[in-house]
Amino acid sequence: METILFLAHTEADGSLGKAALEALTSAKSLATGLAGSPLIAGLVGGDVQPAANQIASCGAVKILGVASADFAPSRYSTDIVAVEALAKAAASTIIVAPATSRWNRVLAGAAQRLGGRIDAHATGISAADGKQSLTRWYYRQRMEAVVQRTRRPWFILLESGCADAWTGAAGTATVEAVAVALTEANQRTTVTGVQAPPTDEQTIRPDAKVLFVAGAGWTKKQADGQAHSDEAEKLILGFLARTKASLGSTKSLVDLSGEGQAVLKFMTHLNQVGQTGSTPRHPKGLATCCHGEEPHTVGWRFINERRAINLNPGCSWAQGKADVLYVADAFAVLRKINALLTATPG
Repeated sequence: METILFLAHTEADGSLGKAALEALTSAKSLATGLAGSPLIAGLVGGDVQPAANQIASCGAVKILGVASADFAPSRYSTDIVAVEALAKAAASTIIVAPATSRWNRVLAGAAQRLGGRIDAHATGISAADGKQSLTRWYYRQRMEAVVQRTRRPWFILLESGCADAWTGAAGTATVEAVAVALTEANQRTTVTGVQAPPTDEQTIRPDAKVLFVAGAGWTKKQADGQAHSDEAEKLILGFLARTKASLGSTKSLVDLSGEGQAVLKFMTHLNQVGQTGSTPRHPKGLATCCHGEEPHTVGWRFINERRAINLNPGCSWAQGKADVLYVADAFAVLRKINALLTATPG
């Protein structure tokens, strides 16, 4: 028998985000699959009552909370003692948490303090015949592995988009407060605020319905023998602003800045998909001016519906890597799309 701890931090408004609710679905499924294993929820934040009420009907035998103004911001020194306290209070053997930037920084340290083990980038959790296992990808998403561990406690960080977000009726939950004594050393770092670009300038949107992928062809010479990087920037940013799509890129385009070639100034390594980049899980994807580079196509293999625009009908996108291939000039296509979106907003 295991004791499953669902571990989550609250958002700024006190609620739980989509990634946390996805992890809750997996934690519930694991507890159900391991007969006699209770599910406990552990929440961290400035005020955890709204989050507790949100998941009141999730089936957790109890909800533990570490709450005060000291735990509202993401801060390693306070987060790690909160996680440690919750894990001990729950006597948990398996801890399931969303792979948010906040938990990604903290949970390895918590596992070390508690003498446990941690697996990050998990894409699924299952239980069969009384044994639990997780799946994750290795070698740039080319090999899938099934991992089992006997060491406890076992921390599992679940990637977003790998499970359906839990949905259930809200209610009024009872939260058992877990006291955490903070020392001066824990509070030495002060969080003064958050700096973030305006929403309209944000190009990475994990929850967007569409992933727009720009390839190196956008900065190459076009039919007139000239490169049109400035126009490419306007077209791509215009499309993103109108559709609220997320922006991805191939490694070849991201690396151009180091080769002295024309670049898209808003593109960074954070936008990179595949190879050493991210593995997005958007419902739909549209790749433009790409040439079917294998690392890139591996990187967006989990997109449900993949389409591409390329002038070359013989490019490798036509060999089954995209569900639909449009043989067309991406510049012309995006000009037309942006014009239509402007004429019919919303």
